[in-house]
Amino acid sequence: MTAVDLAAFVEELADLAGRTVLPFFRTAIGAEDKSAGGQFDPVTEADRAAEVAMRRRIRETFALHGIIGEEFGAERPDAEYVWVLDPIDGTKSFISGMPTWGCLIGLIHNGRPIYGVMTQPFTRERFVGDGEVARWRGPGLDHAITERKLHTRSCATLARATVMTTSPLLYSEEALKAFRRVEKAARLSRYGYDCYAFAMLAAGHVDCVIEADVKTHDIAPLMPIIEGAGGIITTWTGGDAAQGGNVIAVGDPRLHAAALNLLAS
Repeated sequence: MTAVDLAAFVEELADLAGRTVLPFFRTAIGAEDKSAGGQFDPVTEADRAAEVAMRRRIRETFALHGIIGEEFGAERPDAEYVWVLDPIDGTKSFISGMPTWGCLIGLIHNGRPIYGVMTQPFTRERFVGDGEVARWRGPGLDHAITERKLHTRSCATLARATVMTTSPLLYSEEALKAFRRVEKAARLSRYGYDCYAFAMLAAGHVDCVIEADVKTHDIAPLMPIIEGAGGIITTWTGGDAAQGGNVIAVGDPRLHAAALNLLAS
């Protein structure tokens, strides 16, 4: 599988996911609760339909590859190549009519995320990375589709930083105390953006994204984008984030060290 073949296939998957979920957006679509009585965790017909369509296309093209998906679990997760799918990351935003969700597609090779895409079909934006380079494609000021490289921005201290998280309600009591230490030191904090926050970090608009208890399908597709834009993404203890857990992404290594220190205090 060459780099060109891989990029073309991922683009095909992203187009397929977008075509499947977009007709459901801002409609009267219903949502089931997967949480079994815990924090509301919605899933919709759009989530399931998009994952089914992507899984079918992967099986047709790469019969020996594994798949890890949010809605239908893992198939051959120990394969050399494993596709990671989150058909709608930010389903709560999706069912609320807010465009801060995205379709996540990643590829892991021998345990390491090597390619990722976050596509937002409503805004017609696509963020793609391979760990070395990251690119954005979307409408410019004249509404024509344009493309550019992504670069995180320099930010040496939390006192100058914008920090984002999806929701404090998703944290355990202990994890929330750790996040609050970083938030208190930051210039600005913003909530509620799911995968779009990571995309904005890669694009150089925010400085730090912190999340608690994420899964592989939430984070592995985003790692090659962030790293390709020059950022760093790890667990709160500085470890590999590909398996999920408590994760932090930053655009500047100096900020990474400062934030880890506060998370561990």
